[in-house]
Amino acid sequence: MAAAGGGGGGDRDPAERRLPPHSPSGLVLQTVEMHTGGEPLRIVPRLEAVEEAVAAGGLSLLSLRREVAATQDHVRRALLQEPRGHADMYGVVVVRAEAATAGAHLAALFMHGAGYSGMCGHAVLALGRFALDYGLVAAPSCPETAVQLRCPCGPVTAFVPWDGRRSGNPVRFHSVPAFAAATDLAIDVPGHGKVVVDIGYGGTFYAFVSAEQLGLDVYTSKTRDLVNAASTVTEAVKKQFKFHHPESDLAFLYSTILTDGKDAFSEEPTTNICVFADKQVDRSPTGSGVTARIAVQYHKGLIQLNQTRTFRSSTTGSLFTGKAVKATKCGDYNAVVVEVSGEAFYTGTATFTVEEEDPLKHGFVLK
Repeated sequence: MAAAGGGGGGDRDPAERRLPPHSPSGLVLQTVEMHTGGEPLRIVPRLEAVEEAVAAGGLSLLSLRREVAATQDHVRRALLQEPRGHADMYGVVVVRAEAATAGAHLAALFMHGAGYSGMCGHAVLALGRFALDYGLVAAPSCPETAVQLRCPCGPVTAFVPWDGRRSGNPVRFHSVPAFAAATDLAIDVPGHGKVVVDIGYGGTFYAFVSAEQLGLDVYTSKTRDLVNAASTVTEAVKKQFKFHHPESDLAFLYSTILTDGKDAFSEEPTTNICVFADKQVDRSPTGSGVTARIAVQYHKGLIQLNQTRTFRSSTTGSLFTGKAVKATKCGDYNAVVVEVSGEAFYTGTATFTVEEEDPLKHGFVLK
């Protein structure tokens, strides 16, 4: 599957003629559609401009991420914003060039409504299945195949059921080293006073706060109220806490996750809602968020290695599990490798076209 220019003309093959009319220089974007726990994923299996950028410059994945943001952002906007997407759409560009993959089966450039992310757990779970079903792994093994992915935050391994014909569920992945950046941090949140938050890293940084501190309940409060409160916390944390990552330039707060406050180990699920980017709501329990929350809980002595916790999305009720499987280091931080497990499903494929004369061809955002 490719994303390329295309146009009219009588010499088009039958498959080409079935496409809607589009400008000779307009994009044709082919995608595979999936969801993980209700959170959408629009996969671009191949983007020629990205492959050309890697071939020309031998770019690392982080450098490629910056290049795509600077020169190909119209693709993100066209696919994720209206009229082709929506305010909470999520996407990924698959990269297979060796300079970017560093020996992995594929590299991933994660995209959301406001830009680009360093890590996305729900996408990794889906990409694990995609890699097997679309032939990115040469010789899958039964009953489970390890898929090596290169994410902007570093290498991640997905473990995918394989029956010899197609992939299955649940998929699990092992994270990059995850750690607690701060615990029990008092933040002055406008409209709420002092609020105690934890900050964890699971491929990107998250702030965790119990919804109760904000006068809300993740089970019963209106989603709009939860989103607004979480966004206020995000802005307050950004102003009052200096982020640092010892091994990358991903030192920024990606999201605030409101929780039910049930951080101590329990066999019962703990429920949360993740609000990221420009007030986007994750429909899943959030894979990299689960990673970061497990790291915080482990750091605080609330869970031990290989104790599995279940995390529930307050929006869809979908479930992920997570556990710390190995203690490690990330620079000076005591860290853990976290295993997250969930279910990803295909919803279809799509071909999107762009007409150059369309004034809204590269998408728009309606607030």
